[in-house]
Amino acid sequence: MSDPRPGPFGPLVAVAILAAVAVAAGGAWPPFVAVESDSMAPGVERGDLVVVAATDRRGGVVGSDEADAPTRLGETGDVVVFTSPTEPDRPILHRVAFEVSAGEDWTTRADPTMLTADCTDLRSCPAAHDGYVTYGDANGAYDQSTGISPVVREEWVHAKAVASIPVVGYARIGADAAIARFGAVIAGAGIVVLLAGIGGLGSILLGRVRDGWMDRRRDVHRSGEE
Repeated sequence: MSDPRPGPFGPLVAVAILAAVAVAAGGAWPPFVAVESDSMAPGVERGDLVVVAATDRRGGVVGSDEADAPTRLGETGDVVVFTSPTEPDRPILHRVAFEVSAGEDWTTRADPTMLTADCTDLRSCPAAHDGYVTYGDANGAYDQSTGISPVVREEWVHAKAVASIPVVGYARIGADAAIARFGAVIAGAGIVVLLAGIGGLGSILLGRVRDGWMDRRRDVHRSGEE
């Protein structure tokens, strides 16, 4: 008789299916981004997992200054994942304030409380190229004002945020740290073993709960016949 309980690799299959659905719906790969800092708090915090979509989905990229700006991760305006040439190995998850054109003094359109200097004293002003002015919700200043990033070119943007899942991103952060320390092969093998172990333990616990429930039903049935 076959055992109906899920196998130890059930979680792996579930994760793969979830990723496939997210990619199909959002058109971005990877479909999830783990938040590694609190620069976007309180909407998303370190350890959260953000579901992302391609930038051409859901109306493109819309800045927080536009009248029809959507609400994303707690505030208005799209939140995008981009790579800055100042730190090319670290993707940044920040909100778009507004779009600018090459040569523009974008500080005239900016919130003065989020500027650290006038245009003449900022390296990213006037804008060297078309792109976006961005900021972290918790930072209190534009990325282009603090030197986090120049004006963000459209081609630097990899995806935009759709939703967030609290805490789940710690698994991704831990996996990245393990890969950086031990290498992809060893870390990957360890993660597979860990997931298999969790799946196996879950299968055992679910099986015991099911068996206990079935035993109780049989006892109730027998007592009713007596």
